[in-house]
Amino acid sequence: MASMELIEQGSNSGGGGNDAPVVDATPTFPPLSSTYSNVDDNHYVKMEDGDANDQIEKSNSHNSQPLSIANSVMTAEGLADPIGFLIICCVVLIGDMNRGVVFPIMWPLVQELGGDAVWLGYAVGAFSFGRIIASPTLGKWSIEFGYSKTLVGSTTTMLIACLMFAQVYRVNSLYYLLFTQIMLGVGSATLGVTRAFVAEITATRQRTIYIALLTAVQYGGFTVTPLFGALLMYALQDNRYELGFIVIDQYSAAAYFMALLSAATLAVLMTKFQNRNRTKPTKRKASSRTSERDELADRTMFCGITVYDAALLGCMLLNVSTKGSIGSFETLGISFAQSHFNLEPETAGMIVSVNGMIGVIALLSMGQLGKYFTDIQMIVGGMTVCAVGIISFSALQSVEDGADNATWKYFLGIFMIYGVGYPIGHTAVIGLFSKIVGRRAQGTLQGWFASAGSLARILFPIMSGYIAQFDDITTVFKVLFGILALSNFFVAVSSPTLTALST
Repeated sequence: MASMELIEQGSNSGGGGNDAPVVDATPTFPPLSSTYSNVDDNHYVKMEDGDANDQIEKSNSHNSQPLSIANSVMTAEGLADPIGFLIICCVVLIGDMNRGVVFPIMWPLVQELGGDAVWLGYAVGAFSFGRIIASPTLGKWSIEFGYSKTLVGSTTTMLIACLMFAQVYRVNSLYYLLFTQIMLGVGSATLGVTRAFVAEITATRQRTIYIALLTAVQYGGFTVTPLFGALLMYALQDNRYELGFIVIDQYSAAAYFMALLSAATLAVLMTKFQNRNRTKPTKRKASSRTSERDELADRTMFCGITVYDAALLGCMLLNVSTKGSIGSFETLGISFAQSHFNLEPETAGMIVSVNGMIGVIALLSMGQLGKYFTDIQMIVGGMTVCAVGIISFSALQSVEDGADNATWKYFLGIFMIYGVGYPIGHTAVIGLFSKIVGRRAQGTLQGWFASAGSLARILFPIMSGYIAQFDDITTVFKVLFGILALSNFFVAVSSPTLTALST
């Protein structure tokens, strides 16, 4: 696949510090079927929207790091397309809301359809299966056909899938539930596309900040919005309303709610989101530090792959371990709250939502954390806190065994996992991966990165369901703790190489 280089303007350029990213296109990029304009051989190009030149000229006069994420977005410093960024955030939000809103509903729904913990694992994993089969393709399409067409197509699929999910209880089939979950996953498989868009419109030194903001939106989508699902379930419990062929009850209301949001986002994409054009700035010679980094990346390891490929693979495995851990809690969180704390699904969903809000605040603080800690340090710290929160549940006895576990223990554990550990650790992994990819085409690689996370959300929930069904749910927590500890060991050993490739 053709490479695409993101080059940050150096201090030797005529305009001073320029945070606008510049893209290097080889003669085969963009493809003939691309919506972007043609470029001549061996010319550099940069991503712009209609008024990007004015924004770039303004950014030349601002050479300082933004004080906060909000300030960065409002002033467009280091951000070539603020409107496009906000629309991308909307796409990410509704994509993960489809996972979050149904979080309190999924376990009761599976039980109503005659399923058990194993079926719950398959139902949760089906969503990620849809993502894993669609993410690489959507990433490739974003390069070949442009972001606009790719996102319109995926959002349309999501809208249809929401309407299908609303009929699950009426159809009364676990297999139909799996099918609709797969379709929802396909429609929301745009994480690679959206991250690539953000990578292209931000300067390298500020990329983790904007990736963190995008991740805060995503994280809020699947951790804060269970509150909406819990409220809808509570309000419509044992109630049923028919509006023609539309039946609204505690299992379908969330799906119709998401269908409305998907339709609104689709309308914004079709009317406000603009395809990006390409213009030619001056070609630049690579710096000595860049040459040293490229030399390190091209070295061949004992296993026959380059250091660069090994680093990307390592980041994908870190994505698997962090995403898989949170996927297991997504699967068993409600049933664990019922069996060990005697909590209702609505109450457990609200606890997760509150800690999800705390996690969003942590993500919005990534810019400040980045001033004091490196990506490597935030990965290790985040995964350590997450692992401690997980292992704190392993010693608890169930209510059936006569235990009377205090609710604050559930809240504290969820706080360490959802409020601190996962959001900081996983976001730092995303930022590290994007920096290692650097000047190469981000779309397809980000698609594969997202697929690795989706694979984890398939395997871990299914694994957790089987362990909980045939052994004990606390065994799941011990397994997850071991996986995160092993991941931290890998990061510690590989820290010098990862740091060199990401700077």
